Amino acid sequence: MTSSRTKWLGLVVISLAVSLIIVDSTIVNVAIPSIVDELAITSTQVQWVQESYTLVFAALLLMFGTLADRFGRRRMLLIGVVIFALSSVLAAAARSGDLLIGSRVLQGVGGAMILPSTLSVINATFRGRDRAIAFAVWGSTIGGMAAVGPVLGGWLTTYFSWRWAFGINVPLGVVIVVGVLFFVLESREPGARGLDLVGAVLSIVASGTLVFGLIEGRTYGWWLADTVPDIGSWSWPFDLSPIPIVFLIAALALIGFVLWGIRRERAGRPTMLAFGLFTIPSFRNGNIAALIVSLGEYGVILSLPLWLQNVLGYDALQTGYVILALAIGSFVASGFAGSFGNRISPVWIVRMGILAEMVGVAAVGLVIAPDTQWWSIAIGLFVYGFGIGLATAQLTGVVLKDVPVEQSGQGSGTQSTARQVGSALGIAILGTVLFTSVGASLETRLADNDTIPDAVKTQIVDAVVDSAGNAIPGLDNRSAEVAAEARAAFSDGTRYSAFAAACFLALGLLATLRLDGRRQEYEGEHAAEPAGTDAVR
Repeated sequence: MTSSRTKWLGLVVISLAVSLIIVDSTIVNVAIPSIVDELAITSTQVQWVQESYTLVFAALLLMFGTLADRFGRRRMLLIGVVIFALSSVLAAAARSGDLLIGSRVLQGVGGAMILPSTLSVINATFRGRDRAIAFAVWGSTIGGMAAVGPVLGGWLTTYFSWRWAFGINVPLGVVIVVGVLFFVLESREPGARGLDLVGAVLSIVASGTLVFGLIEGRTYGWWLADTVPDIGSWSWPFDLSPIPIVFLIAALALIGFVLWGIRRERAGRPTMLAFGLFTIPSFRNGNIAALIVSLGEYGVILSLPLWLQNVLGYDALQTGYVILALAIGSFVASGFAGSFGNRISPVWIVRMGILAEMVGVAAVGLVIAPDTQWWSIAIGLFVYGFGIGLATAQLTGVVLKDVPVEQSGQGSGTQSTARQVGSALGIAILGTVLFTSVGASLETRLADNDTIPDAVKTQIVDAVVDSAGNAIPGLDNRSAEVAAEARAAFSDGTRYSAFAAACFLALGLLATLRLDGRRQEYEGEHAAEPAGTDAVR
């Protein structure tokens, strides 16, 4: 067993590693308008810049959680940080949207190695009240860093280049690698079994095709083909859009994943998902709640920076300052949770947090308009951040509190996957809501303008949507009236996206009603170490 000092220093390093991947998932948001301008990427590519990272992250979490248990959690953490740092170099040097998206895919691989490893290390290293504190630090890091990212990204983009939003990961990665080597102990499960490769493939296919369909549906058509996809000289030969077929593949892959996993588990063979853990009520219900909540939790962070910069005219740094209110709210919440966490049931803290998130994001939606003042947005974001700070750490603790330590890798991987799948679906759904609403609203607003030919109206709508709003400032040189309509339409889309996020959070709040709200006593400070955990330098 590690010394107390080394254990807590290791937690600091683990928090830095979590910060690395969480900051990167949000730091890009405020840089997107600059990326669109320099690389000329479309609104669909804007979604993929975010989604490629989140999707790969979600698809590989289970596999790497299992591998970490078998081959060593510290080892997996180190490999993940190195891959993440190297792929950040590729992202910073990208000269096209496709190369940037490819680099984000590699970052997702590194991130998927890092996150479950950090949770498994905490679960295997800390006991009793120390574990509760460690989880609180871990969760507060996620909540706080989700908002620090936009501020850091805004500063780097405004005074240097959006490329430094990725380049900053390299020195941070070096610090983390050194810290892990000195202060984080290796832990593994000597009896950990092999890897379920078929299950891994089915999970990747299911999540990948589902998110692809949600993002590309507005491009190719939800039922009939609006745009014919082609690969080289081959073109889609049917009137039916490929999207329904993609959704069918996703459904079949998901069913196959579940049936395959249950069959292997009954035969005593290793599975990607520990289906037996779902017999634990706290684990089962907590994961359902985590997935639904994550659908709406970060949706506003996708659309808000685009709206602040393209409609209100803020630069990247000013945008980061506005979103900083979210980080302040999360920081305040961590103090609240620390003061009342031993007197109030964790489930009730989760419910309070989700309710605050729902109120905050709905408040943001209510005040969004082309002439909105920054402080009215900041108030809603503060409440929203306060909710994230309350809910994130406590929900993690609720999900994992009854999971045996020898299954901590699969348990933490499952709950992380639930969150990331929810986030991926949220980005896909809320991004589609945003851009579809912007297009429909602008078409309606321009319909009665007889001075603009229909063909030109279509060009204007396509330019605003495809550029993710970056074309709006340029419309001022063409027509102040058209620019005003475009700003109003983008405000409409951002508002609808915020309200959709609030609806998902409301569903998540309902899902927590199946969680046990009774206050649990923590295990003793000197509880015995779990059997089978090999902790070594």
